[in-house]
Amino acid sequence: MEINNLRYFFAVAREEKMSKAAEQLHVSQPTLSKILKALE
Repeated sequence: MEINNLRYFFAVAREEKMSKAAEQLHVSQPTLSKILKALE
C-alpha cells in the first residue's frame, strides 16, 4: 500500500463524492475508482 493511495481514500471520505475528490486530486474518476478498489 502506498501513501498516495491513502491520501486518495481520505480525499474521497472528506469530499463525500468521488468526482469532486478526483477533481481535487487532479486524477480521472475511473483512475480514482481503480485505486480505491485496489485498497479493498
